[in-house]
Amino acid sequence: MGLGASFGLAACANGIGSTGGATIDARVDATRDYLYNRYPGTRDLAMKAVGILYMPLITEAGFGFGAGFGQGALRINDITVDYYSATRATVGFQIGAQQYAHALFFMTEQALGEFRQNHGWAVGADARYALPDQGGSIGKESTENAPVVALVFGQSGLIAGATLAGIKYTRIIP
Repeated sequence: MGLGASFGLAACANGIGSTGGATIDARVDATRDYLYNRYPGTRDLAMKAVGILYMPLITEAGFGFGAGFGQGALRINDITVDYYSATRATVGFQIGAQQYAHALFFMTEQALGEFRQNHGWAVGADARYALPDQGGSIGKESTENAPVVALVFGQSGLIAGATLAGIKYTRIIP
């Protein structure tokens, strides 16, 4: 009986005693530092944000049908408050694979609250993409009055045009 219960608990894989959180946090730290060093304007954006979701590595592959996955952390005042996975499925003309990182800067308490309360939040029309200019700053026009600012960076691979359309975020216990 005791042995069966032990196997049952082990099968739950609920993250207790796991180093998954520490691994994600280390990747998030490296991603944040890269972002701040490569695009100095993101420091100002981060100071204005009420929360930031860092997704250090999203991997996508497709041949007609495609899929993508990654894990990251939501930080408030640079402290991890939750962990999230991001999943994506696509259909259409595509072949290849790519990897990229992204960050969602929540600029209002309302946007952050909606993200945290929903089970399976997806990037919608309320997100505005920010593109760093040649000087590495974030354009004011891309961040003004936006509840969520999305920044995709560090792309590598063979599929052109990384976007966040269709990505679903789900809270996890790593």
